[in-house]
Amino acid sequence: MLRWFQALLPREDNFFRLFDAHAQTLVKGADALRRMLDGGTETDHWRQAIIDHEHEADDVAREVLFAVRRSFITPFDRSDIRGLTNSLDDAIDQMQKTAKVVGLYEQTAFAPKMRELGDVAVECAALTAEAVSLLPDMRKNHDRLNALTEQVARLESHSDALYDEGMKALFLLHRGGQALDFVIGAEIYDHLEKVVDRFEDVANRINGVLVEHL
Repeated sequence: MLRWFQALLPREDNFFRLFDAHAQTLVKGADALRRMLDGGTETDHWRQAIIDHEHEADDVAREVLFAVRRSFITPFDRSDIRGLTNSLDDAIDQMQKTAKVVGLYEQTAFAPKMRELGDVAVECAALTAEAVSLLPDMRKNHDRLNALTEQVARLESHSDALYDEGMKALFLLHRGGQALDFVIGAEIYDHLEKVVDRFEDVANRINGVLVEHL
């Protein structure tokens, strides 16, 4: 009877499997985001792909939070599991918000700095996925995890510079007219910069886990 009961409990490593699955939705979402920013006739296809990946992420997040409630044993504190899950979800949610703005304003052409911000998001997603994959052995991977989260922080600083440069170019392009185009472009820039901010939030959350559990 006890063996049967234990079999119903999620294994500790099941959480890490779910974290990996969650991080992979960010990788796919960031790739779709970058492809959307290439514009043209495929814009709507990639916009919908981002939304689909966000739905996948929601499914994983629900599974994690359900597992937290029914598990006696977790790999680290329940609050940290929830925090990491929420920060991963916030990143893909922000990509979805960007896609919705693009759809709302029917945009199919994007500025070079927007595409560069998309490149940064793709790089952040890859770093995040690697960091999450190293969590099962945090002690052994401590140095690499620190290096990865520092890289994300540097990319976030770079994204701030790209945002400023993009906004300046947008202002100069529309100075003296086309106020609506400026407003739309500014909103897209804002959402793209926030995507990278959310990746930094994930990195900060991982750092918090390291501090608490090493």
